[in-house]
Amino acid sequence: MQQTTLARRHLSTTAVVFMIIAASAPLTVLAGGVPTSFAVSGLLGVPLGYLVLGVIIMVFAVGYGAMSGHIQNAGAFYAYITEGLGNRQGIAAAILALVSYNMMQVGLYGLFGFSLATLLSTLIGVSVPWWIAGIIGWLIVAALGVNSVDLSAKVLGVLVALEFAVVAVVSVLALLNAPEGVSLETLNPEHFFTGGLGVLLAFGIAAFMGFESGAIYSEETKNPRRTVARATYIAVGIIAVFYALSTWAFSMGVGPSVVVQASQELGPDLVFAWLGERSPALAHVANVLFITSLLAALVAFHNGAARYFFALGRTGVIPRRLGTTSPRNGAPVMGSLAQSALGLSVIVVFAVAGAGSELGELFPVLTLFTWLTNAAAFGLVFLLAVTSVAVIAWFARDHHGRGVWTRLVAPALSAVALITVAVLILMNFDLMIGAEGPSALVIVMPGIIIGAGVVGLVWGEILRRTRPEVYRAMDNVDQIPESQELPVVTEHR
Repeated sequence: MQQTTLARRHLSTTAVVFMIIAASAPLTVLAGGVPTSFAVSGLLGVPLGYLVLGVIIMVFAVGYGAMSGHIQNAGAFYAYITEGLGNRQGIAAAILALVSYNMMQVGLYGLFGFSLATLLSTLIGVSVPWWIAGIIGWLIVAALGVNSVDLSAKVLGVLVALEFAVVAVVSVLALLNAPEGVSLETLNPEHFFTGGLGVLLAFGIAAFMGFESGAIYSEETKNPRRTVARATYIAVGIIAVFYALSTWAFSMGVGPSVVVQASQELGPDLVFAWLGERSPALAHVANVLFITSLLAALVAFHNGAARYFFALGRTGVIPRRLGTTSPRNGAPVMGSLAQSALGLSVIVVFAVAGAGSELGELFPVLTLFTWLTNAAAFGLVFLLAVTSVAVIAWFARDHHGRGVWTRLVAPALSAVALITVAVLILMNFDLMIGAEGPSALVIVMPGIIIGAGVVGLVWGEILRRTRPEVYRAMDNVDQIPESQELPVVTEHR
């Protein structure tokens, strides 16, 4: 008999926090996201932007975390929207989430492959195509995906700790070598609330993508009623403050008067070029950890996509074979293999398409990475907004002892804020993908996301009419009923 349950009671709050932060990739944000935000927005208010986005996400987490205490399911968006807005809407959200998570994960192979190939050429003089380097990462991720989630948590814990260490060292070095002195210039609100604000928020939200993944592991946590909410608050708080402080410190190290210009000239190379002038050894270490930061994000998003395959397969929304787990370690092995197969297929397609491209070595960065991850960011932000509405609808039927702030005000505020950010992403999508002039990709890439949701709605209606037993079974998505809950346990953090 096939097993259809994940490994239970494995993950502590600390482990889930590491999973969440790994998806956000702190070093990748500092090296790639921060210079890009300075360059494209032309504003000094990037550090404040991270704080504002952190507040928005914290407000979202109020209702999201409260609902997570009652609904445990590996398909988080799918489960919450199903319970709040209905089965058909839940299926639409599930398909949209599945597409978004896979696009985010697979898109990262473009940047990973390019970065690893460049590092190998620089450090040891070995020249390999980006897709060979990408497949090296793919093999590691695929191997971790079919093993116990505990192994992934341990690997990610080490990688995230190293990321924090190097970013902290860079921040201290920047403050000690500030050419214009240390000031609060880039934290001045006048550099944030001005023209270009929309671009700054659209680019900045990508740094937080993956924070919602805590709920994906709800079936595997030691204490599902508390762990997800606690881990989400901790992770978002750490991410927002850490990003803001490290961005502020780095802007001091470069100099507030020149950081925008330097970002426009050097882009993602700015951090490594700046480090190389002060500590070549640290620059090499940062380069290596940049690769492992990307690897950590690949593993985190792979786990999320695999669990969406699993959750949908378990209920019969997609082939049930995908809803089976390993009897040895409880990993969603078929979902993991499906995600790995998809990732490899896309790498191969882009490897063939990029052969002889005029973009040269930057082909995987400017196409695979940029196109897919920005479209995925739009999809995930849109899902967050819909989830906020679902939270309101769910608590409206039963307050579960929650106050008006938790069940209505906070979700409503977050819905408005997140819909605004989603619209800003669409309005600035040409800038986000680096399109020069009119580009069909501005319509095609977000269109894939919206199309996935429409396909989900249609498929939901087909299931309702042709397979009503599957459709009705979605009414009970909580995989850990309250009657079966373990007593609250003391977690080691």
